[in-house]
Parts: sequence; C-alpha cells; structure tokens
Amino acid sequence: MQIQDLPYPDPGVPDARSGPRFLWWLFRNQLDGQFKALAWGLLHFLSVSALPFCVGVAVQGVVDRSGSRLALAGGLLALCCAGSALGDAFLHRAAVTNWITAAARVQQLLARKAAHLGSALTRRVAAGEVVAVSTGDVEKIGWFVEALSRFTAAAVTIVVVCVGLVVYQPALGVVVAVGLPVLALAVLPLLPRATRRADVQREKAGRATELASDTVAGLRVLRGIGGEELFLDRYRAASQEVRHAAVRSARMWSLISAIQVLLPGLLLITVVWYGVHLAGAGRIGVGELVAVYSSVMILTYPLRHFEEIAMAYSFSRPSARRAAKVLSLERATDTGGTLTGTEPPSGDLYDPATGLLAPAGRLTAVVCGDPDAAGRLAERLGGHPSEKGSGKDSEKGESVLLGGVPLDEVPLDTARTAVLVQDKDPVLLSGTLRDLLDVPRSGAVGAEPALAAAQCEDVLAALVQGSLGAADPMDARITERGRSLSGGQRQRLALARSLVTDPEVLVLDEPTSAVDSHTEARIAQGVRELRAGRTTVVFTSSPLLLDRADRVVLVHEGQVVAVGVHRELLHSEPRYRAVVTREPDEDRDGGQDGVRQSPVPGGRGRLPAAARAASGLDDVMKELEEIEESA
Repeated sequence: MQIQDLPYPDPGVPDARSGPRFLWWLFRNQLDGQFKALAWGLLHFLSVSALPFCVGVAVQGVVDRSGSRLALAGGLLALCCAGSALGDAFLHRAAVTNWITAAARVQQLLARKAAHLGSALTRRVAAGEVVAVSTGDVEKIGWFVEALSRFTAAAVTIVVVCVGLVVYQPALGVVVAVGLPVLALAVLPLLPRATRRADVQREKAGRATELASDTVAGLRVLRGIGGEELFLDRYRAASQEVRHAAVRSARMWSLISAIQVLLPGLLLITVVWYGVHLAGAGRIGVGELVAVYSSVMILTYPLRHFEEIAMAYSFSRPSARRAAKVLSLERATDTGGTLTGTEPPSGDLYDPATGLLAPAGRLTAVVCGDPDAAGRLAERLGGHPSEKGSGKDSEKGESVLLGGVPLDEVPLDTARTAVLVQDKDPVLLSGTLRDLLDVPRSGAVGAEPALAAAQCEDVLAALVQGSLGAADPMDARITERGRSLSGGQRQRLALARSLVTDPEVLVLDEPTSAVDSHTEARIAQGVRELRAGRTTVVFTSSPLLLDRADRVVLVHEGQVVAVGVHRELLHSEPRYRAVVTREPDEDRDGGQDGVRQSPVPGGRGRLPAAARAASGLDDVMKELEEIEESA
C-alpha cells in the first residue's frame, strides 16, 4: 500500500481485544511495507557499520605502505557511502509510508465504527476521547508501527557487527559482543516506570482535551451565565496537571537517555584500554584497533533505536488501548446483515416493541411526553437499537420492520439508504453550502426545492452576507458546526439536507423546536408537499406540525395508546392534550375526565393561542367567551 493508494478499499477487521494485540494486528497487515523498510534499513545500517572496517584497512595500508590496500579501502569506502545514502533515503521513504498508512488505517477503522454505532458511540465513549483517539493517538500508533522495522534492522545490524568483530579480532570482539547486549538491556528496568508515567501523562492530556472540547462547544452558554472564568480556571488547572505529568515523564526519559550515553562511553574506554594493551603486546595491529574502536563508536547510532522503540511502545500502548476500546464497541443487537440483496426494503414501518405503525407514503406524527424516550424510539426506527439499560424498551429485542423485513437483518448500508434519521441536534460540517448538500441522494429532489421547503431564504441571505465574494449562496461558507448561525437556522439547513437525500423513510426528531410559529407552519406545509408519496415520521409536540399530519400516534410509557388525527385526539385523549397544550393530564385541579377545571363556572381551560390557531377550536373558544360574558 502506497500513500497515493489511500484510503484502503477495506481496512480489515481489527483485533481489538487489547492494545498490544491491536498493534500486532496492524504490524501483520503491513508486512509488505515492514519488509521494505527492513531491507533498506539493513542496507543503511550495515553500510554505516562497515565504514570502520574500511578505515581500519586504510590505516593498516598506511602502516604497511601498501598502495593496493589503500586503493581497496578507498573503493570500499565509496561503496559503503553510496549504500548508506541510498539506504537512508529509501528507509525514510518506507518508514514514513508505514507511519501514514498505519495511521490512515486506524482512522478508517474509527470512522467505520462511528458510522456503524451512530449516536450510540458518544453515549458510551466521551466525544473528547473519540477526538483524541482519531487525532493524537493515531500518530503515536503509526510511530510505533514505523519504528518497529527500523529497530529490527538496527538489532540485526548489531548482531552482524558483533559476529564480524569476533571473527575479525577475537580478543576485542568478545569484549564488544558482551558489552553491547548489556548496553541494550541496561534500560529495561527503567521502562515500566517510564511507561507508567507516560500513561499518566496521556490520561491527563485526554481529560484536558475533553474539558477543552466541552468548553468550546458550550461557550455560548457559558457566556450567557458568566461562567467563562470558572471553566478557564478548570482548564488551567487541568493544563498544569498535564505539564507536571509531562515533566515527570521527561525526567525518566532523560535518565534513560543519559544511561544510553554513559554506558557506551564506558565501553569505549574499556575497548581502548584493552586494545592499547593488546597492541603494545603485539597481539593486534594498529588498523585493527582503529577498526574495533570505530565500530563501537558507530554502533551507538543503531543502539539509539532501542531507546526509540521503547519510547514509541510506551507512548503508543495507551493510545492503542484507547483505540481498541472504541473499536471493540458493538451495537446492542447486530446480526451483521444476514439478508442478501442490494435493494432496500420498502413498505410500512412498524415497531413491534411499541406498536408504532407508520403507513407507507404518509406523514405520521408521533407525540411522546418524554423527549429522551422519543429520541430512543427515533433511533430504533432507523435501525439503531437501544442500549441495554437505556430505557424501558431497552430489553425488548424485536427489530423494527420495514415492509415486513427486520432492519437488523438488512446490511447496514442498505438500511441507512432506506431509513434516514435526523437527530434533534443535527451537526453541520464546515464548508460551503454546496458541500453540505452534496450527500447521497435519490436524485428526485434538488437543492432549491429542499431549501424552499425548509424555509431557508433568510439563512441563504445570512450566509451570503457573511461570506466575502460569494455571489452564489451555494458557495457561501458555513463555519464549524454552523456556529455563526442561530439554532433555528441550523435546524432548517439540516432539514434541507435530509430532504435532499430523499430516503424511502425519513424520521425527523423535533425538526422545528428552535423555529418561530409562522416559519414552523410554512415548514410543515413545505415538508408535506415535498414528501408526498414518501413515508415521513415526525417526532413533535407542535400543534402546527401535528395538524398537517395524515396520522398522529401517541406513545405513552413505551406503548402506543392512541391513534388518530390531531383535532380528534385533542378532544378525546386527555394524555395527548396534556402533552400538546402543556396542561395537566388528570383532574389535579378538580376537573373531570382528564380536563382541567376552568376558573370560569361551567367553562373549560383555555388552550394556548398557538394550539387554538392550529387545532381549529375557534368555535369552542367562542362558546367560552359567551359563557364569560353571561357570567
């Protein structure tokens, strides 16, 4: 896999049982790149390590006044320098490729998992932690995968050089062969403590990242309550904890680095002292002494990779553990899509757990007094089963049926094509409006009709005004998460995006909660006209939307308790009236049959103005006014 070939057609199925297993899985899936890096690394390190032997041959040639030996040494030096340069260049290329491709694989896996879990992901893992894993952690994981091949090349080089020294000059070679493993293993006792300190640092950094992410997301609210300084103080405290942890970790790694400098120096002193003694006794030549001394000097370079691999593993292990934690998450029920076929199912949408039925081709409004329960039900209708313990219907394993086909048994991408769920808090990604509406679609609904149905005229004007040089509203820029727009404007743009997609079934969870009543009425009519012939389910308690629905369903305590049209249910169902008009649903004020007692003798409680206008109860209100006048 080369960088230009990214992304992967299929990133594979990771081994997410633990952090080390995940790292090993990444390594096994990049064997081709690892072998390339190993080969170029061996060429580079062996060429560098052969330089002292060439220098030794040259020195001995001078001592022996041998021109042929000097010429041989010059040729070998040129060959080693060429091999070192070539190996270093392609080693860097292969190593960086391994780093980037490993990080890209992890990011693809995380993106696939996020798409698979949907909104359940952020309920089970903090959003800040997901961001930390997909940004900083993937780099550290890639670092370890990249460093592993270079470490292997360095280790093989050290073994080859030790064997060569023993063969070349046994007396000094044995000293070097015994001393180098001691140098490589001397820091092992310090690694567990260094790893623990690195883990603490990463944990504190992750908490600080989560706090910063939450603070930025809630900045508008913080300003409204005057809490900026409070959260800034909290972030300062978290930042100082990260700094202290980083300093403690750096001290340990500094100690390891100092040992890596000290021990090779001691080995060099030993080799020089012993070599001079042997040379004085005539047991070795001057060139051999120079060659062995230079070899020890050069070997400190590959020895550095032992320290690097230790640091890379120490920093990547907690990162891999966090990535494996996210990648090991599964949906509450997941059959993996046992049904075959690419055509998405169609027909009536039915939820056996609650008894909710949304007939095909009609606009169905669902009224639920509990907003959290409404959100869970909306997710179920989209094929996202509730998490265990997340609600009263969480233990009910029945799958939602679309045209009689269980959504849990349909491949996930096919189910997403058939049913689209818009959350009550939809997210707008940064970019142009054209990019926002560039989504998978049926092609039957264009951008202009969708924007018109969502009543986005003033939103387009605001976007053009805020984007310099954007004459076409489609080229206007949308800031991150649409922060420059109001809540109602973000809702309408998100609704337009959903309408452009034009799925077989569209589920909208409170799509107009931040919109004024006049705009809401026009949106209700626009959605009804644009979605004619398509199945639409709207979770709402707005009378303006309910009055436009073909069918209204009341869900109470996880079960459908009433079905009808808005005006009928408003008269006949006290629980429905309590949710829609915000009135008490029982005779808590002395009323009968779930209707609140009016302060006017013989009268009924007044409905809010918006509910009166939408429900068509003007005749009833006229009767109340006549009663008041007679009283």
